[in-house]
Amino acid sequence: MATPLLFNPHTYDPTHFDPETRRLLRATVDWFEDRGKRRLIEDYRTRAWLGDFLSFAAKERLFATFLTPASAATDEDQRWDTARIAALNEILGFYGLDYWYAWQVTILGLGPVWQSDNAAARTRAADLLSEGEVFAFGLSEKAHGADIYSTDMLLEPQADGGFRASGSKYYIGNGNAAGLVSVFGRRTDVEGPDGYVFFAADSRHPAYHLVKNVVDSSKFVSEFRLEDYPVAPEDVLHTGRAAFDAALNTVNVGKFNLCTASIGICEHAMYEAVTHAHNRILYGRPVTAFPHVRRELAEAYVRLVGMKLFSDRAVDYFRSAGPEDRRYLLFNPMTKMKVTTEGEKVIDLMWDVIAAKGFEKDNYFSQAAIEIRGLPKLEGTVHVNLALILKFMRNHLLDPIDVPAVPTRLDAADDDFLFRQGPARGLGSVRFHDWRPAYDAYAEVPNVARFREQADALCEFVTTVAPDEEQSRDLDFLLSVGQLFALVVHGQLILEQARLTDLDESVLDELFSVLVRDFSGHCVELHGKDSATEQQQRWALGAVRRPVVDEERSAQVWSGVEALSGAYEMSL
Repeated sequence: MATPLLFNPHTYDPTHFDPETRRLLRATVDWFEDRGKRRLIEDYRTRAWLGDFLSFAAKERLFATFLTPASAATDEDQRWDTARIAALNEILGFYGLDYWYAWQVTILGLGPVWQSDNAAARTRAADLLSEGEVFAFGLSEKAHGADIYSTDMLLEPQADGGFRASGSKYYIGNGNAAGLVSVFGRRTDVEGPDGYVFFAADSRHPAYHLVKNVVDSSKFVSEFRLEDYPVAPEDVLHTGRAAFDAALNTVNVGKFNLCTASIGICEHAMYEAVTHAHNRILYGRPVTAFPHVRRELAEAYVRLVGMKLFSDRAVDYFRSAGPEDRRYLLFNPMTKMKVTTEGEKVIDLMWDVIAAKGFEKDNYFSQAAIEIRGLPKLEGTVHVNLALILKFMRNHLLDPIDVPAVPTRLDAADDDFLFRQGPARGLGSVRFHDWRPAYDAYAEVPNVARFREQADALCEFVTTVAPDEEQSRDLDFLLSVGQLFALVVHGQLILEQARLTDLDESVLDELFSVLVRDFSGHCVELHGKDSATEQQQRWALGAVRRPVVDEERSAQVWSGVEALSGAYEMSL
């Protein structure tokens, strides 16, 4: 029952994609499998640069096929297709976040280019992709982080219409090898947003100085410095407010990749954890015979299934987005903050079971336990993204509109809207379809019904005891509210995808028993906040619920988890 829900390299055959996508995904899996677990782990431990993988990707034209939009394509298989990008994220996460990271920052580096009207720069980027080059996104700085209002990359205007750029960038992936680095800066002669500039730089130029890798990893997360770097007019990608919008819209595109990378990490770790626990004998019994072990592994499994269901459904909204349908602006930060933090919980639950085994150098798990921590912290912290989703809460919960249902989007279409998202503002005006029918469709599932009571209670909170003006400035309090709202949205898309995929209801019921406990935990946290009013405290305790217990359901789910033992092991 359970195994097909997880990615398994031994049986993976993505027949739902077109032949070339199917071939490239399978070829990527085969490259890693042929490389073997020992080499994979040794490269991770020795911080080896990813040259072999990038050579494979170049030979197969992997990045060129997946990351060239149709508007810049030179063959029919090239397009920007979020569904197949998500599939590759999962595969790369499964084998090692270092590989995913080189791909991820290439996506970020391409964002400002594909949003640009600069035909020369677009052609140059397409050519570099075809040659197997990687890209980088030069946004953040050591002193300011990703605070783009405060950039110290300065551009002095030149007589030929270009600039001379000087300044440094920090925490820039692929900065050691990028054929093109999209760099954000500001003009020295124009104040305010009108002075912003995005331009293309080459890491091989003599005025580009690589300072160091700021992390101890195969990922080359660089600090670099430009000294009097010549920016020709044909290197300019965006100016003024368009440069600001390009920065934020690029992050919108890039942050979506974090969820499926997290899923891949958890899947590989789960095969190792269940196989180890089920075959380890303690006090004459397999470790998995102990009730607390079964509970923790089953919870890890259903949380992982929830991560996959939410992310798969979010792909549909991402691909169906347009000027009149911007619902992706809620579901996108949800994939970043909710799915990735669920990934941390999944790893922690499994680690509690396998204990010291999780430290051993010959396992994938030891690196998974480290790498899973990074994803919630990339492309904006969890707190930043929680604060962002709060902007949508009232419209989503209380003011739905009628819009056509979004279908499953696995078609071979180009997601061109992602590069013409427009101004990065107006979030409070985004409208949503009614979230309730997704819950109504599973009203007979006990824990879905129990969680629906809590979702309705949150609507009551918003209408009767919402934060006042003073509390609205208390971000600590608001983030607790954001966690409650995130759970309702998380559950909604899980249920939508469950209906589309005919998910086993025992798995769904077990998953929602976990979500009921999560909601109750955040209610208790909100109750204890310093600024919570008496009315809010009463509401918080009144929204606490106990999940519906069903031993037969739990046993059925456990049988699926148990079946993961030995289902996949990477060859040495």
